Amino acid sequence: MERLEEPRPVSLEERARYRFDRTLARSTGTLMGWLVITCLAVVVPVSALLVWTDPASPRSLPGRLSAVWRTSAETLRLGAVTGTPLRMLLSAVLGLVALLCVSTLVGVITTGLADRLAELSRGRSTVIEEGHAVVLGWSDQVGTVVGELLAAQAGHRPRAIVLLADRDKTEMERALALLVGPPARARIICRSGPASDPDVLALVSPRTASTVLVLPSGEPTADAEVLRVLLALRAVLGDGPDGPPVLAAVRDDRYRAPARLAAGPRGTVLESDTVTARLIAQCVGRPGLSLVLRDLLDFAGDEFHLADGSAFHGSTFGTVLLGHATSCAIGLLTPGGHTLLNPPTDTVVVPGSRLIVLARDEDTTRLEDCRHLVDPAAVVTGPPPPDAAAHLLLLGWNRRAPLVVDQLRRTARPGSVLHVITDRAVPGPAREPGTAAAARLTVRFQSADLSRPETLLGLDLAPYDGMVVLGPDPGDGPDRPDDRTLVTLLAVRLLEDRTGREMRVVTELVDDRNRPLAPLNPGSDVIVSGELTGLLMAQIAQNRHLAAVFDELFSAEGSTICLRPAGHYVRPGAEASFATVVAAARDRGECALGYRRHDRRATLPDLGVRLNPHKGERRVWDAEDQVVVVASEPADPPVPPGTDPRDSRAGRKDARPHPR
Repeated sequence: MERLEEPRPVSLEERARYRFDRTLARSTGTLMGWLVITCLAVVVPVSALLVWTDPASPRSLPGRLSAVWRTSAETLRLGAVTGTPLRMLLSAVLGLVALLCVSTLVGVITTGLADRLAELSRGRSTVIEEGHAVVLGWSDQVGTVVGELLAAQAGHRPRAIVLLADRDKTEMERALALLVGPPARARIICRSGPASDPDVLALVSPRTASTVLVLPSGEPTADAEVLRVLLALRAVLGDGPDGPPVLAAVRDDRYRAPARLAAGPRGTVLESDTVTARLIAQCVGRPGLSLVLRDLLDFAGDEFHLADGSAFHGSTFGTVLLGHATSCAIGLLTPGGHTLLNPPTDTVVVPGSRLIVLARDEDTTRLEDCRHLVDPAAVVTGPPPPDAAAHLLLLGWNRRAPLVVDQLRRTARPGSVLHVITDRAVPGPAREPGTAAAARLTVRFQSADLSRPETLLGLDLAPYDGMVVLGPDPGDGPDRPDDRTLVTLLAVRLLEDRTGREMRVVTELVDDRNRPLAPLNPGSDVIVSGELTGLLMAQIAQNRHLAAVFDELFSAEGSTICLRPAGHYVRPGAEASFATVVAAARDRGECALGYRRHDRRATLPDLGVRLNPHKGERRVWDAEDQVVVVASEPADPPVPPGTDPRDSRAGRKDARPHPR
């Protein structure tokens, strides 16, 4: 049997501290008693020492005791009355009463201020602002939205940005300080509480706001919560057309129609998953497009604006394209509010129309006839070669994958093939395709364990013209979604090093901080879904007419942004102005916005992208350069004879990876 260790002896200091703590814990009266004893134990001896060492003090003992009393009483604010003991006692009582009253008053004031500060720290006070921007909800997009709203105010009168979310106010302020930094002039005001509660929503004064943005969270019930917030806004603002414009985003298209009804006539609803899928599909055949769109959507450079078109009334849209030196026109906003992107060059600008232009700011668009800057000898007049069918590879599957496949069906060239490899069960058709879409793209599915390196390293990339890498949805496993994506990209990069062939990769990331970590070549694109939604919402919040512009640019039909070889517009090796490129694009029914230099495609910070250059800017154009244009996609081609357009899964059984 082990011998118990003898207890450590308790020191005298520890015993004294224990007895003192136990005494203080008894009651408030005990605490006050100890406070009085401590004060007297210090004040009286020190006062006596001061009196006895003072040469001017009385010589008699009663006189010195009176001086000690007077000094102690003045120190403790008990009065300094001397005389009979009764007078001294009454003076002390009055001093104690006065001290008690003053202390009570100070305590009441201190408690009230503390309660008020605590209430303010909880974010439950009413915001009294006008013309402010209201952001409802907290998500991955909040940093992008708030940062872009701050950037949009540069050079303008600053407006307050009010954020309401069901989070701690202090935590929101700290998170925003890390995401966007301290605002230079604008004010960021945070309020805490559920935005779906009309009483809480009224705290941010949405009636007097310039715009209201509703952000979807990352939770599975995010779309339903957005719908509840929109209904709460309707209860606060009413059903009339008066009030600020409301901009919301949902993930599932099933919630878009109810959200539009809840938002009312002043509301605009975006489908974040659909927008992301459209952009991924568009980037597959247009390497570098994500860089162009990111530059267009942020407020750091040039963005879309509405400009006065009165100077071009009665003229054609072709004249407008060369009518500004420092901005690029892409369309018209009719007097009836309809958006015309890349209209035919013979379209007449009617009175009341406004121009949709790419410019540095609204007031930087100035008239200047640039037709004299065009060099006709450098313009290429022959038709460009047609796009060939593509063989594509899609690795991974998530909730946006069916939308991506559907968009690829709509944009692919006839005869294209999409090979889908996923570690899930082989999915069914992404969406019932149209007749022409089914004939354009053959989709083949295959199940394989993408988490194993031998599966990825066993792929033969030679047959493929491009690749799409999708990560799992959040919550599908113990790892973060971007972790699986980065591992897949590492394997693809290793295969590229082995074969010496660069693969055009389009990948989706959830966190923008992982963008620098993605091992991609300069010809690849990274789509950060949350950032894209935030940039779109910030742009539309500044001008709601841009919603129709971006809706068409990101759709499979109508006009889209493309990057096309510069050799389709100007002769390679020729020195020509950008006005020459604009004229050549106009002759092809397109609107030129800028270009990307091949020799700078890996050089930071712009990676070779140059948007809205001056029309007089001259340079030598290389065959590998690309021109950024707004072009209309051709109509669906006829279905090839003998093809069953309903067979969207043709060849699924024959799909196999290409082993090395």
